[in-house]
Amino acid sequence: MSEAVKNLIIKGREVVADDWQVLRLAEPVEGAPAVDPATVAVPEGKFIVPLSLWLVQREVLAARTAAGEIAVWIASDERPETLKGLLDQFPLIAVDFPKFTDGRGYSIAYNLRTRLGWTGELRAVGDVLRDQLFSMQRVGFDAYAIRADRDVHDALKGLSDFSETYQASVDQKVPLFRRHARPVPATANNDGAGI
Repeated sequence: MSEAVKNLIIKGREVVADDWQVLRLAEPVEGAPAVDPATVAVPEGKFIVPLSLWLVQREVLAARTAAGEIAVWIASDERPETLKGLLDQFPLIAVDFPKFTDGRGYSIAYNLRTRLGWTGELRAVGDVLRDQLFSMQRVGFDAYAIRADRDVHDALKGLSDFSETYQASVDQKVPLFRRHARPVPATANNDGAGI
């Protein structure tokens, strides 16, 4: 009915053992009814559950959420605003990337950080690859669950693929053209002044 995944992750800028498990609902099978999130039992332990499951089981999971044992992951087609006013309940929030090419998670992360004020751990889960990490950190991610078939130690290098950024974002509020100090000549030449 459901599956739990546990791995090493990148947190900050180091590889660490992850004590959280991501709970995913079984994919619907053609001709069979979809899994109802209200009927899924969350096993004991620290679980990152789908937002849809947490919303329907909020009261059932309230004690575990308050104890820091339950966190949520947001699907790419869900809105982070659903958690407005509720963010302080969670020890972390994850954003799911169902496919490498699905960029909606970047917007979700950016909105969580800038519009909703989330300051806790923001984790990328799903189809997360090295090539995405630098851009993910720019929009506010600080933890990454790399796809299981990839080397997490190699992926860590993706956080430092570039030495400079041009645009402003969550990690750098000022664009490069505002950060670049242009030398001012000691004696100003007024040739062409007023043109």
